[in-house]
Amino acid sequence: MQKIRYGVIVLWMLLCSVPSAIAQVSIGIGLPNVSIGINLPVYPELVPVPGYPVYYAPRVAANYFFYDGMYWVYQNDYWYASSWYNGPWGVVEPGVVPLYILRIPVRYYRQPPVYFRGWRSDAPPRWGEHWGRDWEQHRRGWDRWNRGSAQARAPLPVYQRHYSGDRYPRQVEQQHTLRSQHYRYQPRDRIVRQHFQQRGEQRAPAPAQRGRREEPQMRGPR
Repeated sequence: MQKIRYGVIVLWMLLCSVPSAIAQVSIGIGLPNVSIGINLPVYPELVPVPGYPVYYAPRVAANYFFYDGMYWVYQNDYWYASSWYNGPWGVVEPGVVPLYILRIPVRYYRQPPVYFRGWRSDAPPRWGEHWGRDWEQHRRGWDRWNRGSAQARAPLPVYQRHYSGDRYPRQVEQQHTLRSQHYRYQPRDRIVRQHFQQRGEQRAPAPAQRGRREEPQMRGPR
């Protein structure tokens, strides 16, 4: 009887581990359906970070950036991304956060977490210390780069200034349509390109998939 009980426990543990393993390999940037409490009344002021292909928002009370055609926010140990300034947002796993986002100096974080204290303001956060040895080995060399070869900044999607308050498009499909009409920039970063390809595939499913909707998978960055 004891052996049978032990076998049931082992089987239950194995079955519970399967969804977690699937989530780990299936998602890089989650589908944008997350609200993170950012509700900007108008399009934010975005200022270039000197020497980086990144903008930051000095008047927004959040760690809010723009890079390669997308908005990026770091909040409560999670990175989020969106193609529109007020979301909705998709969770970004630490293993696929773009390198130039990781390299943003500490001084441009308007709401730095407590563990940033004591870190150099002119250097990027110590992500290896925060996310651990496995992450550091996977992203080895993330903080070493030739500043002379940095890509140019993406143009700002200023057309979004015309969409605020009740005019802000909350549906991702509507956002995608407006973007395709007014903003022709194509992302250069491989991760960002994959995100837009993922969004395009969701908008135009294969004929066999039409009429069937799947729940988006998402997990936290840890």
